[in-house]
This record gives sequence, structure tokens and C-alpha cells, in this order.
Amino acid sequence: MAMNLHDQMMAQTRLAQTRRQFLTSGKHLLGGAALTSLAGAGLASLVDPANALASPGAMPMHFAPKAKRVIYLHMVGGPSQMDLFDYKPAMNTYFDKDLPESIRQGQRLTTMTSGQSRFPIAPSKFAFQQYGECGMWMNSDHLPWLSKKADEICWMRSLHTEAINHEPAITAMQTGNQITGRPCLGSWASYGLGSMNDNLPAFVVLVAIPTNREQEQAISSRLWSAGYLSGEHSGVSFRSSGDPILYINNPPGVPDAIRRRTIDGLNALNQMTYQSLGDPETHTRIQQYEMAFRMQASVPELVDINSESQHIFDLYGEDAKKPGTFANTALMARRLSERGVRFVQVYHNNWDHHANVATRLPDQCKDVDRPCYALLEDLKQRGMLDDTLVIWGGEFGRTIYTQGKLTKENYGRDHHPRCFTMWMAGGGAKGGTIYGETDDFSYNIVKDPLHIRDFHATVLHLLGFDHERFTYKYQGLDQKLTGVEPAHVIRDLIA
Repeated sequence: MAMNLHDQMMAQTRLAQTRRQFLTSGKHLLGGAALTSLAGAGLASLVDPANALASPGAMPMHFAPKAKRVIYLHMVGGPSQMDLFDYKPAMNTYFDKDLPESIRQGQRLTTMTSGQSRFPIAPSKFAFQQYGECGMWMNSDHLPWLSKKADEICWMRSLHTEAINHEPAITAMQTGNQITGRPCLGSWASYGLGSMNDNLPAFVVLVAIPTNREQEQAISSRLWSAGYLSGEHSGVSFRSSGDPILYINNPPGVPDAIRRRTIDGLNALNQMTYQSLGDPETHTRIQQYEMAFRMQASVPELVDINSESQHIFDLYGEDAKKPGTFANTALMARRLSERGVRFVQVYHNNWDHHANVATRLPDQCKDVDRPCYALLEDLKQRGMLDDTLVIWGGEFGRTIYTQGKLTKENYGRDHHPRCFTMWMAGGGAKGGTIYGETDDFSYNIVKDPLHIRDFHATVLHLLGFDHERFTYKYQGLDQKLTGVEPAHVIRDLIA
């Protein structure tokens, strides 16, 4: 008997299966058969291949979490730690003197400064002041709002990484590895925690547009990829203008009823394929079609900030009313978190200050200072800060020596992976902690080094997961965010 079209397609697909796909599907079938033989036919429905390969949702936690959700504010380009948080007054006497070889110790430089004949030291031109009972030194010229939160923030001044250029550095910061293709932190959070709102993704990405756009870095969807995890754990990018998500609205002349029937038809075809092959990505496709349909109703309400009170705009500033600004993005991050989104990733560009620090750094601070304060205060007022972890930082730091021409009024700084500063607040982070110390040149770490692997392990711990046991089987290995090198939870950062 001649096969129908669907059966022909299924036969061709089976022939195209890789050996790994075939063995993986066989693993589930054999496991189901064994369980059925041991427990009786009554459990047959529990080991149905469709159920066995379905997304497991939330993973079993290893211990009680301190954070239910994360808002990660990534400053793309590498903020200058010695111009913001790592006060180095001794450098004032070193102005225009070369960086001592005893400090550099032959360490790797980028091609942008490795050819310089000199490495003249550029002390920060900004004023600093101590804030809070913790006595945190901060840029008092341009961080007047954030400084009010000094005792609620956990300061980490000894982050370090092996990556010295943006592409591998930001990839390592987001995924734990300099090589692309791994799941990012947001995807791991989605995989582990599952969703709290069926009408919104578990992982959302927002890109804020900086006021100063002098030297922006490329930002692409690879940074919020799920890698080898199921595609449903990829970040969903919301746009700052036009439709918040491409194609979320029905085309002209297509009512919801027709869209519903179309999706039902597609889902029926996908379900036939899924039952024949058991490919989990087909199941993901079904879930994503359904999610997209539900988001048509939930997203318009989400992005309409007119319901916010004047008190909120007084808190965040009037820029919060302007789509695409960092203030608006911070407000949107709170609205997403409030509605059950597990992980909100925010990117703010133009922190790559190879030149013109005197103008660009104040512009960047003006963008983020008040909104960061407002976000923490807003979450606190709503009773959300205790279980919302807010993270701020870049992919590396900057050099104490200048790149290019040095004057007392202006200078530039190259990439520096040896030490940089990040901060966390809420979600179990220990406020008022100042962790790690660098030398007088903010060049080498002299106390409590904190590798990005340790940072990732600590974040996972706050979410309720042991980074050693929080794994995903891929290519025969138990893959994990922290990789194969040693990583440690830093207990001093945890409240």
C-alpha cells in the first residue's frame, strides 16, 4: 500500500536522524519499558515517550532559594572601576608616569595599546567620597543617587576573567565560557526555575539606548541563546519602539479567531511529528506557538506604563516615559519581574571608554544612576527586593594607564581583565559588604580574588542550586554553567 504524504515525510525524517538522536530516543524507550516491567502496566502512561521528553518545567532545587527572580543590568563595554568604585588617591602623584613593570609583570595587553611606547598613568579626574556605614568609596560627582544605597548593595571589587576582548569577555560573563554556543545565565535560570506566568516568557531581554552613542559594541541574540538547552529557554527580546515583539500583532484583516485556528492546525501537525519522532524541539515549537498567542493579550498591558502613578515617574525621572531610555528599561524590568518573569536581562551600551572619559563617563552615569537607585527603591517599596536579585556590571574593567593622549582634563582607558567591580543587591546578597581589594594601581588583586566562575556559582546558590549538581546532559557529558575549572560559592557575599 502506498504511503500517504505524512508517512513519507516521517520515513525520510527517520532516515535523516543522526546516530546520537536515534540512541537518545532509544534511551527513553528502553527506560520506559524497564520501568513498566518493574511497576506494572498501570504506570505505562507515565513513561509515554511524549511525557518522557516533555519539558520538565522547574527543576528540583538543592536547597531553599533566597532569590526567586533576577534583574541583570549589563553595562556593555567594561565600566572603568577606578573612575566609579575603586578609589585610588595614590595615583595622583603618578600622573603621566609610566606604569611600573613590577605592576604589569609582562601581562597581556590588547593590540590597541601593546604598541604604545609608554604607558602613562591617568589618575581619575573625578571626586570620590565615602558613603554609608560600610564606608564605600564612590564617584561623588556622578553617582549621587546610587550612593544612597551603599549599605544595601553588596560590592565586589575583585572580579577577574581571562578574556581581554569584548566578544569572548561578554560571552564568558553571560555563559561561563569564551566560546559561543553555550546557554547563558538567563537560560539556565529559566531551565532551573521554570515560569511563574503562563502568559509571559521566563526570560526576557531589554536593550537600553544610551544618550551618548560615541562607541557602541555589537549586541546580538547569541548572548541570550539557550545553547544546547531546549529552545524555550532562550531569551525573548522586547523592542523599545514599534511592536514590542516582532509579529506579535495579527496582520491586517486577520482576527483572533482565524489566528487561533491557524495555530491549532500547526500544533496538530507538530504533534503528529512529535508523536512519531519524540524530538523535544518539536514540543518546544508547540509551546512557543501557544506562548506567542497568549502574549498577544498580555504584552500590550505590560508595555503600557500609563497606569503607573506619578510617584513612580518622580522616582525614576521623566526619562522613564521615553521608550528605549535606561530609565524606561529599568521600569519595564520591574514590571516584568512583578508579573512573574524569572530573569530580565538588560543591556546598556557605550561603556567602552578608549577615549574621552571626561565626557562619556558622566553621560553614562547620568543614564543609569537615578534609575538604578529607583529600581532598588521601587522593588523595596513593593516588598520584592528581598527575593529579587539585582546585578550590575560589565565584562571587564579598564586600565589605570591611558590609551592615546593624556591631559589633566581627559584621557582614555584600554580593556583590563585583571580586576573590575560589580555589585549585587536584594535576593540574598549581603548589603554593605565590600569584597576584595586591588593594589594602588587598580591593576592586580591583593585580597579575595573573585573569578566569574565563583560569581556564577554564587548566583546559582542564591537561586537554590548547587552549581556542581545543576547540570544538563549534552554530548555525553553533564554540562554546567561553571564549566570544569574549580568554582566556589563565596559565602561572604550571602546574607
